[in-house]
Amino acid sequence: MIIKSITATLALSTLAISAAHADQWSDIQSKGKFVCGVFADVPPFSSPDPETRQLVGMDTDLCKGLADKLGVPVELKPLSVEARIPELRQGRVDVVIANLAYTKTRAEQIQFSDPYYIARERLVVKAPLANKSKDYFNGKKLSSTKGSTSEQSIRLAGATPVTFQDTGSAYLAVLQNKSLGVVTNGMTARSLIRSAKESGVELAMIDDAMALEPVGVGMRQGEAAFYTKVNTALMAMENDGTIDKIWDTWIGVDTVYGIKRVDKVQKIADLDFEPLN
Repeated sequence: MIIKSITATLALSTLAISAAHADQWSDIQSKGKFVCGVFADVPPFSSPDPETRQLVGMDTDLCKGLADKLGVPVELKPLSVEARIPELRQGRVDVVIANLAYTKTRAEQIQFSDPYYIARERLVVKAPLANKSKDYFNGKKLSSTKGSTSEQSIRLAGATPVTFQDTGSAYLAVLQNKSLGVVTNGMTARSLIRSAKESGVELAMIDDAMALEPVGVGMRQGEAAFYTKVNTALMAMENDGTIDKIWDTWIGVDTVYGIKRVDKVQKIADLDFEPLN
C-alpha cells in the first residue's frame, strides 16, 4: 500500500510539473523574460542598425511594446525567413513577430494572435490599366515570384500566373509585355512604381487587392493563457496609440514606404477573406 501511495504521489507530481511546464505564460513569468523572434536582416521590419549593430525596425518595436504591456523584459532573437515557424514550434522563441501572415498551412502548425494589420497582395500594371477591376484580369497572364503567396493570389483571382525566380524578373515581364501586371506585396509594389517612374515608365496599382493576408503574432498552439495575454496586450497597444506610433515611424505616410494604416487590431474570425494556402 505504501509503494502504491508513493507511486500515486509521484504520478500526481509529474502531472503537476507537466501542467506547469505546458503553461507558457507561467514559464515566462518564472524566467522573467520572453524571447521574441524577429527577422535577422529585413528592413524596415528588423535589421541591424549600421552604427550600433542592434536590431531595429517595426517588428522589434512591436516586440518591445508587447513586452511593456506584458510586464516582462524581452530578448530579441534574429531568425531567417524559413526558420520562423520551426524555431517557434521547437520552443526556441516564445513568439514570432516577423511580418508573419496568416495562411491555412501556417494555421495548422501555430496559433496566430489577433492581426494588427492586413497585408495586401497588390497588382501593378501599366498606367492605362490602373482603372480596371480585379475581374478584368480573369484568365489573363500576370507575373509573380514562383511559389509565393502572390502566385497563389493570382490563381485565386482566376488569372494565369507567369512565374519567375525573383520579383525583378516578374517586373520585367510587364515591361516586355509578357504579362499584363506583376503581383507582389504592397511595399514592393510601391517600390516598383517608383523605380519605373525614374526610368520614364508609368505604372500604377489597381484599387482592388488581389488577396488579404492578416499579419499577427505567431505563438505555439495550446497555450490558452498566453494567447489571451498577447491579444489583451495588442488591444491595449491599439487603444493607447502604440501601434500607430510604431507604424508611422517605420512605414507610415511620411516614410519612403508611404503606407497609411487603415486596419486596426481585430479578430481573424471577423474578417471577410479567403485564406491563402
